[in-house]
Amino acid sequence: MARYGMLLDTNKCVGCYACRVACQMQNELTINEAYIKFYEHEEGTYPNVTHEMVPVQCQHCTDAPCVSVCPTGASHTREDGIVVVDESKCIGCKYCAEACPYHARIVIEETGTIEKCIFCHTLVEQGEQPACVTTCITNARVFGDLDDPNSELNQKIIEKRAMPIAGDLTKSNFYYVR
Repeated sequence: MARYGMLLDTNKCVGCYACRVACQMQNELTINEAYIKFYEHEEGTYPNVTHEMVPVQCQHCTDAPCVSVCPTGASHTREDGIVVVDESKCIGCKYCAEACPYHARIVIEETGTIEKCIFCHTLVEQGEQPACVTTCITNARVFGDLDDPNSELNQKIIEKRAMPIAGDLTKSNFYYVR
């Protein structure tokens, strides 16, 4: 069984929002609902200023705080490491949203349930890549099996010295290159 993860190279991200739009379309979200949020980060003083776009979404944590606080078991981690929400069990209490240090949960307006990025597991199960990966115009995203040392994902993590955004805080399966 694979254990899925993703790498995002913020040096390549141009902030075009194509990943966000592809995600919204794939998951049939409204224009006000998005699993991917963009944060801008500037450093330095004029004339030596750097600017980066940092897309943030569910980090698919191994030790997911959102899963441990869910009173109904709606939030759970699959065997492949993908954290999902069973909409039929979700009561909309928002405990998971409050527990998530990445603010990756959203309320679905129509149902009142809580949802999040699911690494497009239906596409992955068909041998495809998540929508955000295939639409990225700069190839800033790499998706793959964290347990396969020969996967492109693991090779890029090593090559780029990628790290989870919050270190080892939640044992994130999402890596960033900065």
